[in-house]
Amino acid sequence: MDAFGADTGAKWRRSVPVPEHAGWQMPADRRDPVAILVEQGKTRIAELLPVRYARMATDPFAFFRGAAAVMAADLAATPTTGIKVQSCGDCHLSNFGAYASPEGRPVFDVNDFDETLPAPFEWDVKRLAASLAIAGRVAKVPDEDCRRLARLAARGYRQHMATLVQMPPLAAWSTRVDLAATIKELEVGKVRRYLEKRLSATMESNKAHFGLVEHRGDTWRIKENGQLVRHLTRHELDARRAFKSYAETLQEERRVLLDRFRLRDVAFKVVGVGSVGTFCAVGLLVSDNGDPLLLQIKEAQQSVLAPFAGPSTYDNQGQRVVVGQRMLQAATDVFLGWTTIALDGRWFYVRHLKDQRLANIGARLAEALPFYASLCGRTLARAHARGGAAAAISAYIGPDNEFDKAIGRFAVAYAGQTGQDWQEFRAAIAAGRIPTSQS
Repeated sequence: MDAFGADTGAKWRRSVPVPEHAGWQMPADRRDPVAILVEQGKTRIAELLPVRYARMATDPFAFFRGAAAVMAADLAATPTTGIKVQSCGDCHLSNFGAYASPEGRPVFDVNDFDETLPAPFEWDVKRLAASLAIAGRVAKVPDEDCRRLARLAARGYRQHMATLVQMPPLAAWSTRVDLAATIKELEVGKVRRYLEKRLSATMESNKAHFGLVEHRGDTWRIKENGQLVRHLTRHELDARRAFKSYAETLQEERRVLLDRFRLRDVAFKVVGVGSVGTFCAVGLLVSDNGDPLLLQIKEAQQSVLAPFAGPSTYDNQGQRVVVGQRMLQAATDVFLGWTTIALDGRWFYVRHLKDQRLANIGARLAEALPFYASLCGRTLARAHARGGAAAAISAYIGPDNEFDKAIGRFAVAYAGQTGQDWQEFRAAIAAGRIPTSQS
């Protein structure tokens, strides 16, 4: 039987009926979520953990963003299919966004792959749906509307997967979500006009380097920004060694391009919520003509899915992230690569620093949550289909709305669980079990 074929999907539909994905019941032996986070923190930079925890304490959605390890354990306790894909691993609404393709065209796609690993396809769908329900609750949206958001994401996933099955493999592999065209689909005129204006200004702007580059005479330096971007001398040597090692993993023509630049400065950078506490730095490289290039180096730890989906086939966790990103993302960064050596026991990957102005435009799409829910579902289907399991997935979830309803029920139920976990997390902070600081 073809592991990627429709027969496989039909077999799993009989073994794990679609309605079994509905709802969430906390297992009696569920591990304390705070204990999971504390354990995870032992592998991170201790001085940054208070920043991570403070960000997570903001509201249930911020907590959810940082608690991928908690949900990974929970998903493993739910009815699970054997239809595996290259999963995002941390698939929530804020890990979709906009970026420029190598050709300079703005696209919308999954944009975070730190936890990527082969895993059951429905784990990504459930995490995405739950994130929408949780975000809806934070925005004071009634539970019925939160359920609708989750169902819209599942429907977008289901319908687009069915479309991709009918396409030639090369055409399905090459599809992209064009950001400009996507914005035109918005029914909310005010949001659409604002985003079109911002996108046009961003693509035409001569501003660059994100305000991070300082140039005085022959000196090039990364500009500090409080705790967010700062120079840490004791970490600098690791970053420089990592950049040197990383170049070996680039294709030859890309190494030729990279060789036109020289590393001039390195600074530590605090990013996101889930990544806070891992080693993340920015390298400033400059060409002989004075053209700056900013590359981001990020630590890659074992995926939170590994204890439940199985370890990666790659011992090098940076390589795991890069292979996963290349599998899932339609337009991959030409500078994407990984370090070939472990530095102080840490693995890293390197990428072009994202254009935050474009990322913000993608985030503003979320103001139209129903539209955004469907868009993320469609985008996730395109990412999963690149691994070749589109026929199996489509056969499993079927042509009707049974899958959508089950995912909607799960999302609202898990949103309630996340709210409880967040309250326990805040209680742990109040009790001094978890330190926090402002960032």
